[in-house]
Amino acid sequence: MRVVLSSRLPIAAEARRHLDGLEVVEPAAGRFAPDELVGLLREADGLVALLSVRVDEALLRGAPRLRAVGNFAVGHDNVDLAAATARGVAVTNTPDVLTEATADLAFALLLAAARRLREGVELAASGAWQGWEPEQLLGVDVAGGVMGVVGFGRIGQAVARRARGFGMEVLYSQRRPAPPEVERALGASHVPLDELLGRSGFVSLHLPLSASSRHLIGAAELARMRPGAILVNTARGPIVDEAALAAALASGHLGGVGLDVFEEEPRIHPALRAAPRAVLLPHLGSATLRTRERMAELAILGVTEVLRGRRPGHLLNPEALERRRALEAGPGGPGGPPPGGVDG
Repeated sequence: MRVVLSSRLPIAAEARRHLDGLEVVEPAAGRFAPDELVGLLREADGLVALLSVRVDEALLRGAPRLRAVGNFAVGHDNVDLAAATARGVAVTNTPDVLTEATADLAFALLLAAARRLREGVELAASGAWQGWEPEQLLGVDVAGGVMGVVGFGRIGQAVARRARGFGMEVLYSQRRPAPPEVERALGASHVPLDELLGRSGFVSLHLPLSASSRHLIGAAELARMRPGAILVNTARGPIVDEAALAAALASGHLGGVGLDVFEEEPRIHPALRAAPRAVLLPHLGSATLRTRERMAELAILGVTEVLRGRRPGHLLNPEALERRRALEAGPGGPGGPPPGGVDG
């Protein structure tokens, strides 16, 4: 059986042993070009995919043998789960292991934006710094402030723990309140989004991308934020309307932004790139060696467990396993026509 890795991954020796006995196809460096990947998937049984790989009906139609996709991420907005399930393709992700690394980076962005570190680094490196001045690059105090967390899952709660270490009041917004014991442990209060935006000096986004969360933070929401507030996004770029964000920053309404994700990655809105108060990172949320090695192991294990007839952990579409059994029992048996005939 063939497993295709869409990109080079930091795979520890222990994790690579999960691939023993399988044909593994991986690029020598970087990632496979889209056309190259399409060709490789015609004979692939498993795929380890980056977020940049759109696992949709078109890709699945061109991969008739595909049985498993290990998504190298927690989020899976790049995967059409309904299409995968219909074709009996199990999809897994990599939760838990990147929680602390991403929360660390979110708080690093918050501190960098609040204390104007981008401007400070550029001034110090430019050779133009003339020495200490009482009013030079004045930022805002983080300790004792109000932290608003939008999306209170694993990463949102980890950010709240860090905020409590800074003596901050924690507000959070999501559809349902967290269990009372979680609220008590984190000193967190569940409030509507509008209230959170109006009360928080710092807002950090930690929710998945969906139809309802796309542009959740637009011009109206940005206007509701406190003057001088800091916005941090380490979730998904399209949650924020970048044009509206650039305008709110340029007007002086926002005190700063810290962004690790963007609407049209790797493209970044030109006004944000030029804004001194914008701290911008190239999607580094999970970028520690230990975290990425563990993500690679989980993504690989998700695929290899399916190919060896076992139920994987972190399975996003359990119905796919039953659908696969039905397909293999039908006309043509394993590798027979996908649902809807040859053309899908």
